[in-house]
Amino acid sequence: MNQDGSTSEIGQGKEAFETVYELSRLLNTGLDRESLSILISLVEKGVNPEALAAAVKEIRRSSNGAPSGTGKSTNDQQFHY
Repeated sequence: MNQDGSTSEIGQGKEAFETVYELSRLLNTGLDRESLSILISLVEKGVNPEALAAAVKEIRRSSNGAPSGTGKSTNDQQFHY
């Protein structure tokens, strides 16, 4: 493949990613570009998307609530977008 073809593919890949990121943002997924990129790479490598979604939900659930006895109040928790 010539260089123009690979440059075109890179441009298309970036455009596709921006479209997916915009959809993610509109759906209020709370995923930043880096996280979304990692998740897309995992799906492309064959990881089950439903399993990834469940893992992300579980990670968020466990990180949202401070374990009892930490001394942190709800006001100390960070906001996750």
